[in-house]
Amino acid sequence: MGKYVCNICGYVYDPAEGDPDGGIAPGTAFADLPDDWICPICGSGKDEFVPE
Repeated sequence: MGKYVCNICGYVYDPAEGDPDGGIAPGTAFADLPDDWICPICGSGKDEFVPE
């Protein structure tokens, strides 16, 4: 499971950490995030993220 980076703000989604504030448990792969998940920093959608 690799990390993904937001093209807009630089936030790094790390599957080992998940997004606890967004209800995403640690160990959740980027591909397994819900389609409506957004960047917790800038609010961009998954389509703005690229593999690190």
